Amino acid sequence: MPNNSATIPILLDTDIGSDIDDAVALAYLLRQPRCELVGITSVTGDVQKRAALAEVICRAAGREDIPIHCGKREVLINGPGQPHVPQYEKILDLPHRMDRPENTAVDYLRETIRARPGEITLLSIGPMANIALLFAIDPEIPFLCKSVVSMLGQFFSESNREWNSICDPGASAIVYRQPRKEHISIGLDVTLKVKMPAEEVRSRFVDEPLATVRTLAESWFTHSSELTFHDPLAAAIIFDPSLCTFQSGQVEVLALSDPQNAGQTQFTLGSGPDRVADSVHVDCFFEHFFSVF
Repeated sequence: MPNNSATIPILLDTDIGSDIDDAVALAYLLRQPRCELVGITSVTGDVQKRAALAEVICRAAGREDIPIHCGKREVLINGPGQPHVPQYEKILDLPHRMDRPENTAVDYLRETIRARPGEITLLSIGPMANIALLFAIDPEIPFLCKSVVSMLGQFFSESNREWNSICDPGASAIVYRQPRKEHISIGLDVTLKVKMPAEEVRSRFVDEPLATVRTLAESWFTHSSELTFHDPLAAAIIFDPSLCTFQSGQVEVLALSDPQNAGQTQFTLGSGPDRVADSVHVDCFFEHFFSVF
């Protein structure tokens, strides 16, 4: 992992617009002084709307320079997918594009990583169709990344299913079967410990781009009384790995036809390319998160 002073180039692959935590993670990356946000790719469902949401948050941070590419709409093999983007309704009156070329994400990721071998951290916080296609088309890519970091799975609880994996289990299985140098996974059993009540979100998300994220969050708060920082935790450990503790071994994702079991994540402790978070220092995370704003 990077040292404590180096700037870290990051490519973000996201399903922003469904759960609110993707938007929170993007806001964090835009304000993290050690982050060089190289580009953003959208995945699953209406990727145009997802790209537009990313654009609006980047604009709120004064960062209209960041490339944003649309990725894969459909699941690779099986799974429910994620067609709806409920937070898009909140930006209808704000300037944004809806004319991006589609299916450019994989080529963009490949070209960008190959242009900077050994430098870029690939951060995946959504279903893995884009990443699976990238790794399948160019198997050297996992070795050309500095690191791959994902919010996916559940590894140390009775349940071993999590939405990003369930949504497109075939894609998840492809990614975790691919030979790779290092893959860090932050699972649901850890991220569920990092929560904030809606009222505290409203009072603390004041400065941009968090203020824009707060507006988007109101659609989330119509059915939830709190915000869970799933994806922001995955982003934050890139800059401060001490926020979590980890175990090493091998992750496998089951790509089964049975929808009740597809997407299960299994972790075998021992040798392997995977590092899986098994705990989080909650107070330290929140201190770190808000310090960048």
